[in-house]
Amino acid sequence: MASLNVGNLGNLGEYLREQRRNAQLSLRQLADAAGVSNPYLSQIERGLRKPSAEVLQQVAKALRISAETLYVRAGILDAERDRDDVETRAVLLADPSLNERQKQVLLQIYESFRKENGFGADADADAADDGEARAQDATAGDAVGGADSIPGPEPRTTGGSDAGPRRTAG
Repeated sequence: MASLNVGNLGNLGEYLREQRRNAQLSLRQLADAAGVSNPYLSQIERGLRKPSAEVLQQVAKALRISAETLYVRAGILDAERDRDDVETRAVLLADPSLNERQKQVLLQIYESFRKENGFGADADADAADDGEARAQDATAGDAVGGADSIPGPEPRTTGGSDAGPRRTAG
């Protein structure tokens, strides 16, 4: 059997157990919701197994937390690059004054800002797919109001009798 980084896996297991308890789920309930076996999930929580990215994604979905957070804790993603993001997410998720829906909305807003600024989990892929469209959208002006944000032909600016609506004899 290959040697596993038990320290890193233990950290993942402890974190999963904490998140499961915060969600008020039993081990069996989380295993059922994630579509994994109860013994397998128990081994992950105890740091004995290294789950795949797919299993982590299923568990994250069942817990309603970021899969990226679990990837970092499992050593799949670079922890240095994502440390601030993970800490911010953890603080938001741990806030007892927010309900689950509010936490998820805050996380979605947070992630959208990170992506807009080029730091999201998919930022590199987005940049490759979108090219300069993202930068052009960001500098196109305020889309919240004003005539500048309404697409269409430019308004007429000529003076004289052509400036108003025309009436025809009927």
